[in-house]
Amino acid sequence: MENLPLAEPGVQLSVWALFWQAGWVVKLVMIGLLFASIWTWAIIVDKVLGFARMRRSLDRFEQVFWSGQSLDELYRTLSDRKPTGMGSIFVAAMREWKKSFEKGARSPIGLQNRIDKAMDLALTREMERLEGRLGFLATIGSAGPFIGLFGTVIGIMTSFQAIAGSKSTNLAVVAPGIAEALLATAIGLLAAIPAVIAYNKLSSDAGKLAVRMEGFADEFSAILSRQIDEKIPQQRAA
Repeated sequence: MENLPLAEPGVQLSVWALFWQAGWVVKLVMIGLLFASIWTWAIIVDKVLGFARMRRSLDRFEQVFWSGQSLDELYRTLSDRKPTGMGSIFVAAMREWKKSFEKGARSPIGLQNRIDKAMDLALTREMERLEGRLGFLATIGSAGPFIGLFGTVIGIMTSFQAIAGSKSTNLAVVAPGIAEALLATAIGLLAAIPAVIAYNKLSSDAGKLAVRMEGFADEFSAILSRQIDEKIPQQRAA
């Protein structure tokens, strides 16, 4: 069987050369995927560091909360700052507690519901902050290979056009277009694979942090419920 001739020595198949030899559509695809890959890594680094800070914040708050410190004292300390995580949930609940008793709360059930809603809203805000921009990772993870495939199709079409124009199947004619196509695919995978892995890992970590905060909210709700049962009858008697 006759072998096809190899690419001519003058044909440049380095990554940089392939980029500059590519058509403008393939170049746009490659540039877009490279920017997506850079932004993906920026989000990954930011989230990893942010989740580590959140874990330390939760650990510190739990240590202080269960140390026996007065709830009013802890509330005064945290309300002067911008608390996050459990601190934000605690401040939201205590703020509703104090407002309700300042206005003369009479219904234990109504007060408990307002406190639970305040903690739920605080928890929702914290989760939105934790999960922010994770959707971008999911989008790149799912769309990146297809965007790269689009560049691949354009590169293959360029190769066939070169074959038709030269009326030759010489590898020197078809190799650049095929190499451009494969490069677009590779860049698409380069952007998508880390995005998929990071999205799954970060989503799992966010879920674990949410479970910790939800557990604290339930425990604190039970603590306040007991205090409501004690305080409101005393107010009515007074």
